[in-house]
Amino acid sequence: MGELTAIDILINPDETMLSRAKAANGRMLASVPQGFELDEHHQPHITTLQRYVRTADLDQVFDAVKKTIDGIEMSKLEFTAEKFAHMETEPGVGLTAIVVSPGPEVLDFQTQLIDAVKPHAGNGGTADSYVRTEAEPDINDATLKYVEGYVPDHSGPNFVAHVTVGLAKLDDLKEIEADPFDTFTFSPAGVSVYQLGNNGTAAKQLTTWSV
Repeated sequence: MGELTAIDILINPDETMLSRAKAANGRMLASVPQGFELDEHHQPHITTLQRYVRTADLDQVFDAVKKTIDGIEMSKLEFTAEKFAHMETEPGVGLTAIVVSPGPEVLDFQTQLIDAVKPHAGNGGTADSYVRTEAEPDINDATLKYVEGYVPDHSGPNFVAHVTVGLAKLDDLKEIEADPFDTFTFSPAGVSVYQLGNNGTAAKQLTTWSV
């Protein structure tokens, strides 16, 4: 790790979401076989906060997150899965997610996390802040900028809760996103802190708590 670590404080979904995410990932791989499987380097999750934090402060970050978890009733956090959506990451290919609607308790949780982590946050993260693998040796500019501006660009009223499920061709996504989507609700099974990889993937678990 460099002087700053790119972290994702995320909610681990229950089995209801996990099974749906894995099924969707199969559809993505049928479209882009060289994409990624949902595995130890690409865990299905709902991001609640991404930040660059000082690597030397990681233990203090973990303590702050744990204190936040202990201070709320995690059983009241609930999500409703609503649809597939994508973001074009390269010509003709989209990074696809199941978009979910968070309950008000989820937004309160995010606000508390932002305040808890703020004393340890930094700016100017580089590729050294991320997990890099042989399959993904580089970190694209979009990822670097996304994490840099997560607060406020993607938090609070701008928060789009989602579970990333893979890469697919845009032509295939037209069909996938047009298909009827059966909405469902699910809850947290745990909270984890991960070091991020390229495209905002949860690449390396740093610590986790069951809830």
